[in-house]
Amino acid sequence: MRTLCASTLIGEFFVVGFAALVAMKDPDLAASTVWTVSGIAMFLCLALCGVVTRPGGIALGWALQIALIASGFVVPTMFFLGAVFAALWWASVHYGRKIDEAKARFAAQSAQSAQAVSPAPDAV
Repeated sequence: MRTLCASTLIGEFFVVGFAALVAMKDPDLAASTVWTVSGIAMFLCLALCGVVTRPGGIALGWALQIALIASGFVVPTMFFLGAVFAALWWASVHYGRKIDEAKARFAAQSAQSAQAVSPAPDAV
């Protein structure tokens, strides 16, 4: 799950940066405000890559997705891109968990087959 979620967050990092460049064209927004908000969002994208498997990491990821969609009020294209990345986030979490479960099953089966093949310590 960590790899899929981190990949989505890295993609979001770049999208937020490009959205900041678009927001810079708005004469009502100060450059310092745009880059402060975007910088915080970009930092959160990177920081979440490291904590996504810890308790609350997925919830923080969802909060970031909601914020990304809400940024559409500043850059209208972000409504669409935020929805796309929210769908990617859902897929990353959903299928990442399935992959983790499959890996755990495979590891358990491998351990069982290794025990069945190796002789008992008393037999040697």
